[in-house]
Amino acid sequence: MTIFPTHDARAIALDDGTRSRTFAELEERIGRLGRFLRDELGLPAGGHVALLSTNRIEGVELVVASLVHGLVLTPVSHHLAADEIAYVLDDSGASAIFVDASLRAKLGPTRAIVIELGELDERLRTLEPRALDPDAEPGGTMIYTSGTSGRPKGVLRARPATVAAALAGFRDLGKAFGFDGSGPHLVTGPLYHAAPLMFAIYDLFNGAPLVVMPRWDERAFVELVRSRRVAHTHLVPTTMVRLLRLPIEDRPRSAFDSLVLLMHGAAPILPSTKRAMIEWLGGVVTEYWGATEGGIYTLVSADEWLRKPGTVGKAIGAFRVDAVDEAGANLPRGEAGTLVCSHARLAEPFVYHGDPDKTARSYIAPHRFTVGDLGWVDEEGFVFLGERRSNLILSGGVNIYPAEIERVLSRHPAIADVAVFGVPDEEWGETVVAAIELHTGHDPASALVSIGAFAVESLAGFKRPRAYDVVDSMPRSEAGKLRVRDLRDAYVRKLAD
Repeated sequence: MTIFPTHDARAIALDDGTRSRTFAELEERIGRLGRFLRDELGLPAGGHVALLSTNRIEGVELVVASLVHGLVLTPVSHHLAADEIAYVLDDSGASAIFVDASLRAKLGPTRAIVIELGELDERLRTLEPRALDPDAEPGGTMIYTSGTSGRPKGVLRARPATVAAALAGFRDLGKAFGFDGSGPHLVTGPLYHAAPLMFAIYDLFNGAPLVVMPRWDERAFVELVRSRRVAHTHLVPTTMVRLLRLPIEDRPRSAFDSLVLLMHGAAPILPSTKRAMIEWLGGVVTEYWGATEGGIYTLVSADEWLRKPGTVGKAIGAFRVDAVDEAGANLPRGEAGTLVCSHARLAEPFVYHGDPDKTARSYIAPHRFTVGDLGWVDEEGFVFLGERRSNLILSGGVNIYPAEIERVLSRHPAIADVAVFGVPDEEWGETVVAAIELHTGHDPASALVSIGAFAVESLAGFKRPRAYDVVDSMPRSEAGKLRVRDLRDAYVRKLAD
């Protein structure tokens, strides 16, 4: 049994611009890592390891080795503060930590074994590869949620009974999403994030070579797609905006002739950005809705999105999506509520590591769970996102949905990006504020007058922002998620000054 189906074992399987592996070398490397992890370090089946690294090929190798040799690996964001990293490592129970030398200073005292990635070549050189047991229990990843409320929690997805079944399942998932191994896959995002990591793994298991970008650079992206004849990639709204800001001569459509699938998600996208991407690249632009918990729930093609602007698509595979009321009863189509995903086969598609209470709160019934998104499902089954409950603004006893206001304001020609949030107000409880990033060339003073008038015409009085905060650029994570808390905190500090 081989891990990577390919007709040419000498072909490059993995390349980060500094190091590369052929499929044959990668297969052997996974075996050596299995020997090192299970026999040299003595980690038991089901044992936990962690990875603190920038984007480099060892990260992919360790994820695959953990999967096929029965270990659970937690990739840790290197952008976290030292105390946050310490929390994740301690909470995960990792017995071994693999770390990029450049990040070693972020590790505090630990009882775990620490191995620098630069040492791996020497430590693996003389080891005999560990045999792959297709009937053994597989490992996997335990990726931590972003922790928007309280401490982040590790998410453990349900796993098949055997390694062979896990590999087959990953291949099938990849094909369902379009990651069928038919061409090179360009990894543009951080490997500690679920979407860029797992999409890449699915494609790799189907035989696609992976090209890993060490960090995002829009010009490098264009050149890599052109020169490596990239077929599949994943982007987030931030990276798409940066691409669209390049002069058209620096991103010619001809450079993307090989591209078959450009998957995007992980964060809401402005309709103007989405439409511009489709006008530029056409039908290769596909959007998904999903979460670390459970994976990908919906997909929408470019043509479907143009017919249903704002949708994140229809449920795929074993999933069904419904909007429910406070009692958990299904709402009529078109009526907004809490979005609930149902899995046809799994009663519990995921659990939160070490937190059975949080796990139980996520399930309204066996097979049915929510990650807190609000929205609705239309008559044709297309899902539309509203808001996370934690993001709602409560002003004068009325629920106000920031996403609704953002969608309206984003239509104003001066606004390049917008985020709406609530700030404390003595009379109303909270009041609505909009942080806005203007398109180049717009004078802030005159733009604000125009935007205020537009809001009066387009929004009900209780939804209109009571203040606007012009920012140079929106703070976003590498995964493209808008850090609304940063904007809110900065605005509150301005009020206090």
